[in-house]
Order: sequence, then C-alpha cells, then structure tokens
Amino acid sequence: MRRRLGPAALVTAGALALAGCGGSDSGGGSDSGKAELSVGSAYMPQPVSDDMAAGFLTVTNKGGAADELTSVTSDIAGQVTVHETVDGAMREVKSLKIPAGGRLELKSGGDHLMFEQLKSKPKEGQTVSVELHFAHSDPVKAEMPVKPATYTPKTGH
Repeated sequence: MRRRLGPAALVTAGALALAGCGGSDSGGGSDSGKAELSVGSAYMPQPVSDDMAAGFLTVTNKGGAADELTSVTSDIAGQVTVHETVDGAMREVKSLKIPAGGRLELKSGGDHLMFEQLKSKPKEGQTVSVELHFAHSDPVKAEMPVKPATYTPKTGH
C-alpha cells in the first residue's frame, strides 16, 4: 500500500509546487504585467452652474503595470473631459497616468473631471454614475455622490 501512495503523493506535491511557482517567481504572471484598477473617494460638489460640474476621485493601481485614464462617460453630461492643473491653471488633457503600484488622485485644486453640457443639474444627495476608460484596462464604473458645493473631504482629497 505504501508504494501506491508514495508515487501519487509525489505527483500531487509536484503539481502543487509547480502551481505555486507560476505567478510569483516568474515575473510574467497574470497580475504582474497588468494594471489592477479600482476607484474610490469619488464625489461631485453640487454644481453652481447649470451646464458644468466638477468631479473628483482616486484611481488606485495595485498591479505591476502603469495605465492611463483616457476618458470618462456619464449619462448626466454631453461630455466629460479630463483636466490637469499646473501652476494654478487648468487645461484639458488626453490622458492622465496611473503608475504601477500607485494612484491617480483627482482632487479640488488639482487634476479633475469636468462634466460639460449637463442634461440635468445634480442635487446634493443624488448619485452620478460614471464609466472610466483606460489605455490598457477594461472600463471601470463608479458612483459619485453629490455633496454640498462647499464640501471638503477630511481624507484623500
């Protein structure tokens, strides 16, 4: 009986050892060469304008590859543009980088989203749905609660 279990145990142990080595030791595992994106800390201050609003959020990348936020869509706006702020001046950009193992923070006074041609003016307490599009990763959907126009987050932004 020992002889029958011995080879079977060796085969099983060998298979488990090989399965455990694939992703972490080779450096070419499925997660190490891809971005792993998630969205958090999303909010929209209640717009003061009838046709424009700003949006803020954080994209976290736990993966081993960088990516870029290339566009955002939302049913509430005719278009959503991505802006960066440099030396106090904002300008529309085609993309914003998300470093491997890092994050992209869109915050008041910094990089942000602009919702233009609003179809309706969101009110405090409502939620705005957005879909973020990236250069390499699948789109990510997020909900942005509408906060008071003077809202300042305690953490994150």
